[in-house]
Amino acid sequence: MDAATTPHSASLTPNIDFQKITELFCQAEEQGRDFLFEHESYALLRYSGAETPPKAVLLEKGCRPSDEELTVMPGDRVVLKIVSPAIIHKTEVGGVRIVENSPERIRSSWRRMMYEVPEQYAEMIERGSVHAAYQDLRGDELRRAIGADIRGVLMVQFMPPDSEAFGNEMIVGIRNTREFGMVVSAGLGGTDTELYAERFRKGQAIVAASTAMTDGIDFFELFRQTISYKKLAGLTRGQRRIVTDEQLIECLSSFIAMANYYSPANPAAPYVIEELEINPFAFTDYLMVPLDGMCRFARPKPLPPARPYHKIENLLHPQTIGIVGVSISRVNFGRIILQNIVANGFERSDIRIIRSGVEDFEGIRCVADLASLDCKVDLLVIAVGSEKVPELVDQILKFDCAESVLLIPGGMGETVESVDRAARVTARIARAHREGDGGPVFLGANSLGVVSHPGKFDTLFIPDAKLPKQRGDRRRNAAFVSQSGAFMITRLSKRPELDPAYMISVGNQNDLTLGDVVSYLKDDPEIDTIAVYAEGFNHLDGLEFGRAVKGAVLGGKDVIFYKAGRTEEGKSATSGHTASLAGDYMVCESCIRQAGGIVAYTFSEFEDLLVLSQRLHGKQVNGDRLAALSGAGFEAVGMADNIQSDDFALTMAELSNDTAEKIREILAAKQLDSLVDIKNPLDINPGADDEVHVQTVKCLAEDPGVDAVVVGLDPLSPAMRTLADCKAGRYDFNNPSSIAVTMPALLSGLDKPVVGVVDGGKLYDPLVDELMSKNMPVFRSSDRAVRALALYLEGRLSAERLRSKHR
Repeated sequence: MDAATTPHSASLTPNIDFQKITELFCQAEEQGRDFLFEHESYALLRYSGAETPPKAVLLEKGCRPSDEELTVMPGDRVVLKIVSPAIIHKTEVGGVRIVENSPERIRSSWRRMMYEVPEQYAEMIERGSVHAAYQDLRGDELRRAIGADIRGVLMVQFMPPDSEAFGNEMIVGIRNTREFGMVVSAGLGGTDTELYAERFRKGQAIVAASTAMTDGIDFFELFRQTISYKKLAGLTRGQRRIVTDEQLIECLSSFIAMANYYSPANPAAPYVIEELEINPFAFTDYLMVPLDGMCRFARPKPLPPARPYHKIENLLHPQTIGIVGVSISRVNFGRIILQNIVANGFERSDIRIIRSGVEDFEGIRCVADLASLDCKVDLLVIAVGSEKVPELVDQILKFDCAESVLLIPGGMGETVESVDRAARVTARIARAHREGDGGPVFLGANSLGVVSHPGKFDTLFIPDAKLPKQRGDRRRNAAFVSQSGAFMITRLSKRPELDPAYMISVGNQNDLTLGDVVSYLKDDPEIDTIAVYAEGFNHLDGLEFGRAVKGAVLGGKDVIFYKAGRTEEGKSATSGHTASLAGDYMVCESCIRQAGGIVAYTFSEFEDLLVLSQRLHGKQVNGDRLAALSGAGFEAVGMADNIQSDDFALTMAELSNDTAEKIREILAAKQLDSLVDIKNPLDINPGADDEVHVQTVKCLAEDPGVDAVVVGLDPLSPAMRTLADCKAGRYDFNNPSSIAVTMPALLSGLDKPVVGVVDGGKLYDPLVDELMSKNMPVFRSSDRAVRALALYLEGRLSAERLRSKHR
């Protein structure tokens, strides 16, 4: 089925009996359980309206069913499954058996399982398989404990699958995640699901999405990319279709609807589904048959109070600033912050230093304490030891003396000793948000500071000698938001051309979160690009962040995103830094992609994507057809070699006859036509001068079959003007005919993206700086240029598809 012919989601959303499902949870809770047994999970599916599960009867431990009760199942075989809250993987301990559908065979197998399963499970535990409930037990005591937890055996209708070939089982599940709330996943099912997810290329085995940000149709389109769908739909050799697209959409829609109803983000939810998983669904005669199911649930917890994040306006554009922690006798963090604020152009008369014993310092008014402030400051900067923060927070709230507060101190929740201190501060701030106008907002703790060029201040505690700043009024169209202040300033030190309008170090997120900051920035009309480095999100803030990213993208912005903690080792490292918890990376990446964000996988990609977005945001991106040219043959070939990877794919554009003829004329004028074959990628020969490069780029960009151009600027060519300081003047790029002058002038009038490559040593750094200062994105190698451009174009095209759906 084509996307264009996919049924409307509402037409395939089943009628769900939420009351009956809630009753299942109530009954289990009354019995002291926070989970459903398998037969209860089948009942839940029945009430969900998506599929008809197999018939099932629970043979409870100690019951004595009659022959008639044991032969209620149709068919000549039945499935027997052990029922125990402690045994998840039943097959491994003999807990699943297919037997003849007769009273005698069912009774004998049932009785055997009640004794053999505890024996096998105990042996597994004693061989080293850890189970928390039995970790201190051994021998007969362990076997008795396992047996005591067994509730009985579930007798299930046997429904033979249409095929037992690889890929013909499907897993579908929903779960409550700390950061993103309810998440739906689907893909290759069976006993090797985790192995499939680990070994297959990203997005081929399992896909996941936020249920609050998707529906059955959209998630089905994501699922269509998996091997699982290709097998089920008969799209691989030797396969035939065994399920309809409508069935899949109906099933996925049902799971998403249940997730959103039993969600921690739904204030009316009677329960929260912590996890519901059917693994696997098999397929019999165009029926989706659940072969195993589990469900855990919990009572919902109160949601934290909303933060008045609109007061970020006061933080980024303050009229008045107060500072606590300025030393008048030595250069400390507070003193450096004061110097940077003044150096960035903020008026001294609008600054207050909170310090007793002095009335004036360097022309700036000092007050003894917070109670003595003559005005309610828009921004209060706290630059003292973390042990003083709780008392200062109490005073700030008591005297209502600030609209926003920047907490510089580290040691707030990052060590065992400071966890309680951070928790007290966070709780006190949360109480204030429930009162009056919500009180001030707090950024940090452990914030490296904020730079706001529109607000004319810089609160970084890094001296200019260590990090030279680009001050002054100029057009800046990017905001850089980072959970790690060190990451932020390191990027700026290495790549000063980034020069964002805002640099915001959020630190530990004791109050304001990444989601809050992006929610504010998404509505800033002067910002085209939001770049975010994240280590972890607060409770449900990943969902709010995703919604903010989507809002920014729908508003026409680019969002560049890097998430730390992709590996177990990475998660461990981030969990000890800035007091964050690393979340499930696959879920995070999927949710941000859903929202239209552009995901970077390395620090270099993050920098490169930010450089491109700042300079190409206003260009039209209509497709992925690339034209490439260079005077160096290796470079032209290298561009073509890097157009595809697991994460992106470009195509080499087919040049029109008109374009080829125009390029031939350009080359002929320089007597180069006999040396060059007109093709893509185009090797224009080392003899091509600045004019040839510029005119050829113009031809390529004007070709309707070309969507973007990468051009090697051949800095070492004797025909090119690429040096900043050339005594003879022959190679001076300040010459009006050089590419440093003519190429940026050309690009300013082109609608299509053009990226330059200067593959040379330090001698050519000034050329790169000159071109970058004139808004041309330039890379130092062709492979890096093509890769970055491919990721950017893919992100832009994805964002445009998202916007089209919401028009």
